[in-house]
Amino acid sequence: MQTLIDYFSTMPSFHRSILLVGGILFFWIIEGFQPLFRFKGHNKWKHALTNIFFTLTTAVVNLSLAFVMVKLSDWTVVHHFGYMQWMSEFPLPIVLITGLALMDLISAYSIHYLNHKVKWFWLFHLIHHTDTHVDTTTANRHHPGESFLRLFATTIGVFLMGAPIWMIFLYQSLSVILSQFNHANIVLPKKVDKILSWVIVTPNMHHVHHHFQQPLTDTNYGNIFSIWDRIFGTYAEADNSKLVYGVDTHMEPMENSRVANLLKIPFQEYRDIKEINKKEEVSNT
Repeated sequence: MQTLIDYFSTMPSFHRSILLVGGILFFWIIEGFQPLFRFKGHNKWKHALTNIFFTLTTAVVNLSLAFVMVKLSDWTVVHHFGYMQWMSEFPLPIVLITGLALMDLISAYSIHYLNHKVKWFWLFHLIHHTDTHVDTTTANRHHPGESFLRLFATTIGVFLMGAPIWMIFLYQSLSVILSQFNHANIVLPKKVDKILSWVIVTPNMHHVHHHFQQPLTDTNYGNIFSIWDRIFGTYAEADNSKLVYGVDTHMEPMENSRVANLLKIPFQEYRDIKEINKKEEVSNT
């Protein structure tokens, strides 16, 4: 356990880059052997370049404000503030596991839920959901505006948890890998998925969240642990083979696959699918 702490306390930036790039490459290769969908006429490389652009913008946002989390983490340790500091007398494995779970609740599940419920947040999060060919590269397809929101949520998590540096790096590393895993265009055997999905978010579980219509879009918000969806009643299952990816308000390729338009979506007029359907009904009568 101490070896783990020592490593993540001084985890080199190079290692974090390897984790990000290596994870994408690993799941990218796996997708080629056992894909959930074989998208007809889909240019996998062109699709990846679009998502990699947003991966780079996310990295820039995170790196530019990383010092805030470092300073805040140091403050909580010095002032003995936050969950992990108050629980320091308990066995380390218990503190580690519960700390990771609570970080996941505060920094991932909560902000993801709000991204779907607050209109202004949704306009930024929409870019992630407009992907009609979900694969491992989709994991980091976030508008720079949403990257700031996610970083803010992580900062709150660090503060409330009293997370030392090693916990921050451990949590972020698991978050990167699990996000790449559960977005990957793969399907797990039902028995394997059944077991894993009681603990972590699996591809079978998260793909449901990327269905193009509600109510499935508003389910399975988890990132690392699946427990929060089960506790808060947002867990759902569906026949993955019948899923359609994207968002029903932005299904045109010109809108959901071009970086220039994706960057503009949060500042365009809000689209309500109910209003769109009403207008179509009127025009058809």
